[in-house]
This record gives sequence, structure tokens and C-alpha cells, in this order.
Amino acid sequence: MRHRIAVIGAGPAGLTFARVLHRHDHPVTVLERDPAPDARPPGGTLDLHEGLGQLALGKAGLLAEFQALSRPEGQAMRILDVDGTVLRDWHPRPDERANPEIDRGQLRDLLLGPLDVQWGRGVTEVVPGTRDGALVRFADGRQETFDLVVGADGAWSRVRPAVSSATPHYTGVTMIETSLDDVDTRHPDLAQLIGDGSVAVYGVNRNLVAQRNSGGHVKVYAQFRAPLDWHTNVDRLNAGLEASLDLTDVEAVRSSLLALFRGWTAPVLDLLRHGTAFAHRPHYVLPVSHTWAHVPGVTLLGDAAHLMPPLGVGANLAMLEGAELAESVAAALGPGDLDEAVRAFEERMSARAGRLAKMTAAGLERLVSPDPTQALALFDDVQPA
Repeated sequence: MRHRIAVIGAGPAGLTFARVLHRHDHPVTVLERDPAPDARPPGGTLDLHEGLGQLALGKAGLLAEFQALSRPEGQAMRILDVDGTVLRDWHPRPDERANPEIDRGQLRDLLLGPLDVQWGRGVTEVVPGTRDGALVRFADGRQETFDLVVGADGAWSRVRPAVSSATPHYTGVTMIETSLDDVDTRHPDLAQLIGDGSVAVYGVNRNLVAQRNSGGHVKVYAQFRAPLDWHTNVDRLNAGLEASLDLTDVEAVRSSLLALFRGWTAPVLDLLRHGTAFAHRPHYVLPVSHTWAHVPGVTLLGDAAHLMPPLGVGANLAMLEGAELAESVAAALGPGDLDEAVRAFEERMSARAGRLAKMTAAGLERLVSPDPTQALALFDDVQPA
């Protein structure tokens, strides 16, 4: 029996789910609100872990292709003090493939493969328990029913309200993202500072991280503790600037960040001085213990189910969940089997996600801490010298 399955969201979780179902010759409808794959920037680079993201790609039959695209050298990590002193400088072994990097855009294209995604299909609501199954309502007024609707539509999921009243809350940590292009030619000193992977600098309640992507592209992340509305009252950050900040004003944001990180070594500040644009990304999370009572016909994956701080776990976990759910769905023969398979999957997912959500919440506290040595200790715990 072939169940009518829809997955909402063409991110890593949704595409992995669909790709594994495709491998099992099970039809699946992929619905994505973006009008096209390249409608917005895909984001930075991801390190895919052996026991999570790489395991999911293996289930999708894509591990060899991933290995050809990935950058094992991108696992390298250098940590500096605010004065430029090198505190740690870790380089992977030539055979180290525990967490190789891949650009998000490359991963998206790899997962898309033969999938037929319905682009520009924004979902407004999912209503479970109708006579014909779970009802999906679209922004254009149309609607369809399915035996199972999988919400893989991220932090602000439109599917989540069908099973849970939980909403993301602000962590107290915000991030400003910028980029450098053609870094090896245009900024060779910064290219050397960053190396093959990442460079990080930790201060009191703030940090700067620069991470190499492919093609000479670098993502720079400035994180700091601040009220959610910090930009409406910059003085709260003791930056000594005017009382408000226009986040669309590139030079004003640059000046504010340079003031916030005043006193840090000049090469590190150059990461901000040469940034081409700035994006404001406050960190939101769902409650660590977020679960829901099983609702037949609807379930969640990834950030829609358990939004965590961005510490390298979320996308990996979401992909593995997508692969595992797809295998369970493919093995379910009848309507009752499908519901029981989803229920069992949710129990396993919740237990594992709860442990990782707790771990990442504690990690964020250490990475953006009044005591910068906490960040260094966390690195030593994860990647001993």
C-alpha cells in the first residue's frame, strides 16, 4: 500500500525524508514556500557528523557523493585570545572524516537530485483528523489531504500548531552575520588567519567566528548577549553610540559592531571592517523538553520539533530523523501500521532530541559567557588536544 505522504519544507530534514522514501520507491509530495531552490541564499557551511548527518546520507544512498563534495580540511579550528594570541590550533589528520564540511547549497542540490519539489506552495494551516486525512491549506486558497503530513518547515513552523501550542523563545543571545568573498585574493592576511576551517575569538559575553566555505567565501558571525530589542537602544550594550540603530544601514551596523568589539586585535576586527552586508539573526529555541501528544496524520522533524542553539547538531539531527522516519513509513503496510510507525518514531525522536537540546543549551551558555575560558574548556571537551 502506498500512503499519501506530504513533507512541508525543502530543507535538510524534509529533503532527506523525501530522498530516502524515493529510494524505497514510495511516492512523496514535497511542498516548499520558496518559489525556487535559489530564491534566497542557502546559508553557510555544515559539518556533517559520522553518526548523524553522514548516517542519514548513507540511508539515502548518497554518502559517496557527499564524500566527493565535502571538505575534510574544513574541520580545522583555531582559537585566539582577544589580543590575537593563539590559544588552540587544531588540524585534522589526513584521514579524519568525523565532521567534514559541506556548503548548504551543495547539500541541498545533492539531496534534491531526482525529487519533484512543488516550489511556491506556502502552507498556512494543517488540520488533522478530517474524513479524508490531514488537510493542508495553502496560501493561494487551495487545499489537499494526505495520510501523513510531516512538518519540516523550521523554527516558525505552520505545521507545529496542529500538534503543539509551543512557540520559540529568545535565548538572550543574538548574532550578526556578514560575509567575505574571494578572500584568498582580496584579503590574503585574513585567509591566513582563518586557515582551512574556522577561527574563533571569545570575549566577555561575546564572540567572533569566521568560517571558510568553498570558493573563497567566508561567513563571519558576531554573537553577543543582549535584549531582543538591543538595536533600539544601543546604549544598553555600552557601545557609546546613538540610542537606536537601523539594521538595514550597513555602515551603521558595522560601526556599532566595531564599537561593541572595541579593543580586540586589529586583524580580528578586519573581519567586520571588510564584511559586505549584515544580517540580524537572534537565537530562538523551543523548550528543551518539548514533546506533544501523538496526533494521527501529522508529525514534525528538525527545528519544527526541537529548535536548538546553532552548535552544529540541529541540521545533523534533523537529517537523521528524516531518514529514520522515511524508513519507518516505507515499512508500514496498512493505515494502522503507518500510525503506529509514526508514534514509535516520535517516542525515539523525543528522547534523543531532549538529550541534545539540553547539551546545546548548556553549550551556548559556555560559548557566550561572562567567563571566556568556558568556551575554551568546551572546545577541549569536544576536541581534546
